Amino acid sequence: MSANIHPTAIVHEGAQLHPSVTVGAYSIIGPHVSIGAGTCVGPHCVIEGHTSIGVDNHIFQFASLGAQPQDKKYAGEPTRLAIGNRNTIREFCTFNTGTSQDAGVTRIGDDNWIMAYVHIAHDCVVGNNTILANNATLAGHVHLGDWVILGGLTGVHQFVKIGAHAMAGFASRVAQDVPPFMMIEGNPLAVRGFNLEGLRRRGFTPERLKAVKQMHRLLYRQGLTLEDAMQAIAALLQEMPEAAQDIALMQSFLATSTRGIAR
Repeated sequence: MSANIHPTAIVHEGAQLHPSVTVGAYSIIGPHVSIGAGTCVGPHCVIEGHTSIGVDNHIFQFASLGAQPQDKKYAGEPTRLAIGNRNTIREFCTFNTGTSQDAGVTRIGDDNWIMAYVHIAHDCVVGNNTILANNATLAGHVHLGDWVILGGLTGVHQFVKIGAHAMAGFASRVAQDVPPFMMIEGNPLAVRGFNLEGLRRRGFTPERLKAVKQMHRLLYRQGLTLEDAMQAIAALLQEMPEAAQDIALMQSFLATSTRGIAR
């Protein structure tokens, strides 16, 4: 047994672990698990199912990753959990594999900071650089864009999409899609503004911030229908070419929303 694997850990002979992986005491690694270089698995973790984990992740004690989905329709299909690189996964997190009713994979990106007791259900897609605070819960088929922040005890309804750079306050109930850049809070949910400070920290120029502010106004402050707001946002491309990528992100999100947006 590798010197990096505690003698009380159980690692199935079919598991594929890079020689630099560390596995703590009493952890269990299943036969269909692969773990990349530099990843540290703490004590008392269970990693099972068809689960792939990238490089330099830190998985803290008592995490359960790759268990079958909590879906009554699941019938034992070999669905997957895919976790990227450099993620921090704190104590008691539970991530499930996907289902055949969707793409069959639950996917976590790179550089995410996922705090204790977070649940990520089947078929979720989590982008990069997100922060999920303690007890945040994602129901099945939820999509989170890059840089999303969810406050503690926030619950996200199944099939909801939350756009890039959005932020949810403490104990929010999210049952509709949340457009990129917005700040939401409460139960019932309300849009409180846009994520100005977060965007500044990520290097958004004054021109880009101006465009985001204008999109927020069009969606939430001028009494427009959603269709009229979408047309006005499209017109911003001519006025604010330096923010073209941000406007395109908003347009794409609004065009593909399936649950209606929080307004």
